[in-house]
Amino acid sequence: METAANRRHYNGLFAWRKLRNVIKAAAAPRRLSNRQVVNRQKMNTIVTMTCTRWRWLLFSLWLGFWHTGCATAVAPTAVTDATPPATAPHTAVPTLTHTATATPVPPTAVPPSPIPPTAIPTATPDLLYPFTLDALRARDYPDGAIRIQAVLTETATFTRHYITYPSDDLTITGIMQTPPGAGPFPVIIMLHGYYDRKDYWSGWGTWQAAEYLNRRGYLTIAPDLRSWGQSDVGVSLFHTGLLLDVLHLLSALPSVPQADSERVGLWGHSMGGGIITKLLVVDDRARAAVLYAPNSADDADLIARWGPGCLPEQLDPEADHCNPGEVIPPDLAAEVVAAYLDTAVNPTALQRFAPYYHLSHIAAPVQIHVGLADGQEWVETPPEWSDKLYAALQAAGKEATLYQYEEQGHFFYDMGWTVFMERVAAFFDEHLARP
Repeated sequence: METAANRRHYNGLFAWRKLRNVIKAAAAPRRLSNRQVVNRQKMNTIVTMTCTRWRWLLFSLWLGFWHTGCATAVAPTAVTDATPPATAPHTAVPTLTHTATATPVPPTAVPPSPIPPTAIPTATPDLLYPFTLDALRARDYPDGAIRIQAVLTETATFTRHYITYPSDDLTITGIMQTPPGAGPFPVIIMLHGYYDRKDYWSGWGTWQAAEYLNRRGYLTIAPDLRSWGQSDVGVSLFHTGLLLDVLHLLSALPSVPQADSERVGLWGHSMGGGIITKLLVVDDRARAAVLYAPNSADDADLIARWGPGCLPEQLDPEADHCNPGEVIPPDLAAEVVAAYLDTAVNPTALQRFAPYYHLSHIAAPVQIHVGLADGQEWVETPPEWSDKLYAALQAAGKEATLYQYEEQGHFFYDMGWTVFMERVAAFFDEHLARP
């Protein structure tokens, strides 16, 4: 039964909860959107540039006044020689003519430009050029060494090794599985898709396909792309840092005695499939490539679905509409981050990073597999992306095959998985069997 005392009690409790919620809301950190973050970074950059320009201006004015003072100290000599003396008017013309010819105006009497040469505006540097496909195609990837750190498993069909290798100044970890025997065996590089880094483990997303291919006589290597597993963390914009890790792995293959570095195939799922598409337009060392539920080859599609890479303060990718597959370290220069975020909303500028616009460089045959039920979750890849790439490869005159799987999603299972791997093995057998 409700009484006046009860009402007072509940009213007081309600008021206390309301006050507590207001305090918690005021104390909670404010999540910034990509645009708010880049605007703040731009404002910091503008303030810095403005202060720098004012310092140059004050320095220039001081320099101008200093030169003017020097000119004033020299100028009276020239004026005295050029003016006829009052006590000798008959010598005025000869003195004027002779003095003007013999005594030129000192150079210091001409005030310099008040703006130093370094203050003249110059072309804006292309901060993102090193991440473009053209830049990656033009650079070298020195030979490295794949080092076995531990033997994890030995079976009748493969031995599993934990490995490391260099990628520029980073150390990348991964799993290498070798069939029994001395080899050399054809090599399949297997790239994992995106998975939450705190839950990821070496071999995630690739181990099952690797074991299938080991039984067919293939040596498999699955790198932990930078920032996953125990690999070092390094910047990766538009997934180009992850691509660097694979390009360096290709260069390191000759260090493995059992590996035939002339017979290399690529297998990638989801994000890994998108990285392989980028690799194919940059490097021609692979003989064949399998794309399994791949990311779009057009980076504008990726950003439209997931947004640009997550900044360090963005902890909820879906709520913040940012792509956690990118790697943007906290110490990355603010002007580079600003250039990246500006490019992410510019479809034309994005073409420098998107393999969809560079397909003429592809030399290897491509096999694409996609489930028609894929793309239903935010983290998945719509099958339309595979349709788009396949049509573009055909239009470019490239060798490509598209397999679609009814009722299969982002990960294949049961008979769908079996048929998929049978097709993959036959494809690699066709293109990698010959030395």
